[in-house]
Amino acid sequence: MTVLVIGATGRVGRHVVDQLVQRGAAVRVLTRDPSKATFPVGIEVAQGELLDVDALRAAFKGVSSLFLLNAVTGDEFTQAIITLNVARESGVDRVVYLSVFGADRSVNVPHFAVKSGAERMLEQMGFSATILRPSYFIDNEVMIKDVIFNHGVYPMPIGGKGVAMVDARDIAEVAAIELIRLDRAPGKLPIETINLVGPDILTGSDVAAIWSEVLGRPIAYGGDDPSGFEQNMATFMPRWMAYEMRLMAERYVSDGMIPAPGDVERLTKILGRPLHSYREFAAGVASKQNATA
Repeated sequence: MTVLVIGATGRVGRHVVDQLVQRGAAVRVLTRDPSKATFPVGIEVAQGELLDVDALRAAFKGVSSLFLLNAVTGDEFTQAIITLNVARESGVDRVVYLSVFGADRSVNVPHFAVKSGAERMLEQMGFSATILRPSYFIDNEVMIKDVIFNHGVYPMPIGGKGVAMVDARDIAEVAAIELIRLDRAPGKLPIETINLVGPDILTGSDVAAIWSEVLGRPIAYGGDDPSGFEQNMATFMPRWMAYEMRLMAERYVSDGMIPAPGDVERLTKILGRPLHSYREFAAGVASKQNATA
């Protein structure tokens, strides 16, 4: 088997590559600039991007399965649909697609709506696929750690309904397991949808309390109003993307990201181990911070 991994350089994708290698799979990655990417020995690297159809066709030659993670961009939907069309054209119909929790409900959030559309394509065009729907990534919190450490505030407006944040390592391991399951199947398999969540449903106040315990000093929750969050995001990302992040945060506040009954148990069974927790992440970040202080 050769698995084409798209999105291999990000927080999830690099773990997917490692997990596949550990399981003996042959891996090819698609990246814009191979000189800036570091992969394990033996990984085949194809250069290109998702709107370069010729590069995609070349990357799919000899591939049996696809892991597709495409970033939040203004043309994300076009990227996803072209990639899936080229995969189908190339005879690759076994796909693990990284969607998002509640993709079919939060349709006013652009990258949720995009992923819902890609899910529909997978379902209607005969793919044998696993759709992974991760909750908010615990790993995203590294972007706000300085605010927590330096200002004593947890700034993410995740609200009071609760979000079951998921660790990128858990996402990646489930993805690798599913890629190998699909690839080794003797025939077509029905589409599976898996919610990827963490073990705990946490509110903004809950997360602030975890940081308070880990750091040994008070950390306040910054509140549910996403206005300040949008303004902060706009300082280092395009204005349209900052607004999109605000729309996503509003969904955290109004709906939360709460696992369905059995989600945690299903993931624990797939992985054969407990899920990584937010507290574990916070303790690890604090330990590193203390080591470099």
